[in-house]
Amino acid sequence: MAASAAIRNKPHAAGPAAPSASVSRRRTFAFFCMVFGMFMAILDIQIVSASLAEIQAGLSASSEEISWVQTSYLIAEVIMIPLSGTLSRVLSTRWMFVISAGGFTFMSFLCATATNIEQMIVYRVLQGFIGGGMIPTVFASAFTIFPPEKRPVVSPIIGLVATLAPTIGPTLGGYLTDLFSWHWLFLINIVPGIFVTVSTYFLVDFDEPDLSLFKSFDWAGLGLMAAFLGGLEYVLEEGPLNDWFRGELVLVLTVVCVVGAVGFFHRAFTAKQPIVDLRAFADRNFLAGSSFSFVMGIGLYGLTYLYPVYLARVRGYSSLQIGETMFVTGATMFLMAPVAGILSRKLDPRMMMAIGFGAFALGTWQITGLTKDWDFWELFVPQILRGVGLMICMVPINNIALGTLPPDRIKNASGLYNLTRNLGGAVGLALINTILNDRLDLHLQRLRESVNWSHATAVEALNNLTLKFHDLGSDAGQAALKTLSNIVRREALVMSFSDVFLLLTVLFLGLVVALPFIEKPRTAPAGAGGH
Repeated sequence: MAASAAIRNKPHAAGPAAPSASVSRRRTFAFFCMVFGMFMAILDIQIVSASLAEIQAGLSASSEEISWVQTSYLIAEVIMIPLSGTLSRVLSTRWMFVISAGGFTFMSFLCATATNIEQMIVYRVLQGFIGGGMIPTVFASAFTIFPPEKRPVVSPIIGLVATLAPTIGPTLGGYLTDLFSWHWLFLINIVPGIFVTVSTYFLVDFDEPDLSLFKSFDWAGLGLMAAFLGGLEYVLEEGPLNDWFRGELVLVLTVVCVVGAVGFFHRAFTAKQPIVDLRAFADRNFLAGSSFSFVMGIGLYGLTYLYPVYLARVRGYSSLQIGETMFVTGATMFLMAPVAGILSRKLDPRMMMAIGFGAFALGTWQITGLTKDWDFWELFVPQILRGVGLMICMVPINNIALGTLPPDRIKNASGLYNLTRNLGGAVGLALINTILNDRLDLHLQRLRESVNWSHATAVEALNNLTLKFHDLGSDAGQAALKTLSNIVRREALVMSFSDVFLLLTVLFLGLVVALPFIEKPRTAPAGAGGH
C-alpha cells in the first residue's frame, strides 16, 4: 500500500495535471474531434465484413486470401493498442494522435487504390497499426482532462462510439458497396480523417512529450509483444477455419505466440522501461473492469458476427439487407446513451452491469427458439436488448477500470483495457466458430440417422420433391435428393446457431450471478488525478 501511495503521489514531468472542475471549450472540441477519429478506426474493423465478396472480385483474390483483408487489420491493431501508452508518453497526446489520424487517412486512400490482394494486405496492416493508436488515446484523454462530475456525460459518448462503430460497420459497408463500390469503404475516411488530423494538431495541448524515454525504449519487448499478440490474433482468427492445429501455419504461429508470450512477460517484469507496464492490473478496480471488458468483447464482436452469418447462410440476405436488419442495435445504442449517463449518476455500477448483462442474456435466450424463417421482426426485440445491454454495461465498466487511476498511469492502462476488449472478441469468435462447427457436425449426424428410407416422412418429402422436379425427367430424383440434403444441412445449421445462443445466455447469466460477490468499486483517493 505504501508503494502504491508513493506511485500515486510521485510527480511526472510529461504527465497531465489532475483535471480541473471546468474544461475549456477548446479542449472539449479537441476531445470530440479525437472521438470521431477513434470512431473511424474502430469502424474499419467491421466495415469490410459484409463486402468481402465484392473486394474479392475486384482484386481477383482467392477465398483463402480475402480473409486477410480483415485479419491483417486486426493483427496490426491489436499490437498497436497496448504500445500506444508508451508512445503517447514519448510523443505526447497531440503528436501521437496526429500521426495516427494522418497515417490512418493516408493508408485508407492507398487501400482504395489497391489493384491486387498483396497491396491491399500491406495497406491494411499499416492502416490497422497506425490507426490503432487513436483508440486507447481517446480513452486515456477522457479520464485525464475531464473531472468526475463530467464523466456521466463523457463516458456514454466514448462507450457509444466504441460499441456502435463495430455494430454499424456491416450496415454502412453494405450501403456503400451497394450504392457505389467497395472502394468507398476506404474513401469515406479521407475528408473526416484530414479534418481530425488538422484539428488535433492545432487544438490538442493536454500534455508535453518526453523524448528522453526513447533512450530506454524496449525494442526487444516490442518484438516479443508483436510475436505474442500477432500470433495469438492469427491463431484465434484462423484456427477454427483450419481445424486448429492440423493447419501447419496455425501450429507454427501457436509456437511463435507461446515463445513470444514467455519473452514478453519476462521483459515486462525485468526491463528498466518495459514496453507495457502491467502494474495497472494490481489495481483491483482496473482488474475487475478489464475482466468485464473481456467478456463484453465476446458479446460485442460475437453477436456482430453471428447475426450476419445467420442472415447470409440461412436466409440468403445480401450485404445491404443484412445491414438494414442490423441497424436496429445501432439505433437502440444511440437512444440509450443519455439514459446510461443518467443511470451512472444514480445506480451502483454493479447494478448497472447486472441490468446490462441481464439484457444480453434475455436477448440471446429469445434467439434459442431460432428457425429458418426468422427475419427482421423476429430479430427486432433481441437486437434492442443487445443495444440496451451494450450501452448499460459499457459506461460502468469504463468508469471502474479507468476512473480511479492516477494520471501518470492512465495512458498505459487505457491501452491494456482496450486490448482486453479486443482479445475478448477474438477469443469469443474463435470459440463461437469452433462450437458452431462441432454442433453442426453433431446435428447433421443425428438428422441423417433420422432421414433415411425407413422414415416415412422423409420418403414422402423425397417423393414430393421428385414430383416438383418432374420437368427434369430422369434427373428429377437426383435433384430431389440434393434438395433434401440441403434442407437437412440448413436445419442442422439453425440448430447449431440455437446452441451457441444458449451458451452465450449461460455466460451472461453467470456474470449477473457473480456481480453480488464483487466488492463495490472504491472512489479515487484525494490527489489521485482520477478523482
